[in-house]
Amino acid sequence: MAIDSKIQWTNHTWNPWHGCIKVSPGCRYCYMYRDKERYGQDPKTVLRSKSGTFNAPLSMPKEKAFVFTCSWSDFFIKEADAWRPEAWEIIKATPHLTYQILTKRPERIRQCLPEDWGEGYKNVWIGVSVENQETFNKRASLLSDIPSKVRFFSFEPLIGEIDLYKNPDWFYIFRNIQWSIIGGESGNETGKYRYRECKIEWIEKLQHQLKLVGISVFIKQLGTHISKELNLKDRTRGNIKEFPKNLKSRDYPNI
Repeated sequence: MAIDSKIQWTNHTWNPWHGCIKVSPGCRYCYMYRDKERYGQDPKTVLRSKSGTFNAPLSMPKEKAFVFTCSWSDFFIKEADAWRPEAWEIIKATPHLTYQILTKRPERIRQCLPEDWGEGYKNVWIGVSVENQETFNKRASLLSDIPSKVRFFSFEPLIGEIDLYKNPDWFYIFRNIQWSIIGGESGNETGKYRYRECKIEWIEKLQHQLKLVGISVFIKQLGTHISKELNLKDRTRGNIKEFPKNLKSRDYPNI
């Protein structure tokens, strides 16, 4: 478990399992694949973490914090079905922690929820990653049907323009989403793990449409492409002090 995560929208990360299988264009330059290969491991093999990591939330201080869950996998991936019930028990036993669960497999969410889920656990937020118009149209409606205290979108890596109103279910979707994360893709100029273009107009358009319907917006990073265009200094492209004034938005859902 990573304490004091460098991911701007959370406090800690927890990986009860690790390894994943790519499912859409946003996965192309996955950081987990990059790091796993660096360690000589197969990123496509999904493995249960050692007990110290799996049970880590149980030994955390009893203070409120956000926990990004499965940053090195997908909480709803089929290969983890045998371990997920135990993970839910840990989540239930640590109500002081708010678990931010982000998936690219929204079609599996409902069948993977615990029997006592009801309208959702008070300390669980469920989100879906969408990187372009196609994945937004495919995944957004599936998320909006899931009972949850907070539902959110992660538009990262944003690799194409997204118009929220081009989803035929836009009105229904907007009523059921409370939060959104936006981020351009980071990567290298050469080698296997690079980055793709993200235009500042795409971020501005998304931010405008989301705020217009009352969805809170957290702009995590601008990505390598925009950072080079603006000649930013920060390597992570996530230093809000360097953002254009109109993009300094890091709000959380009003709950």
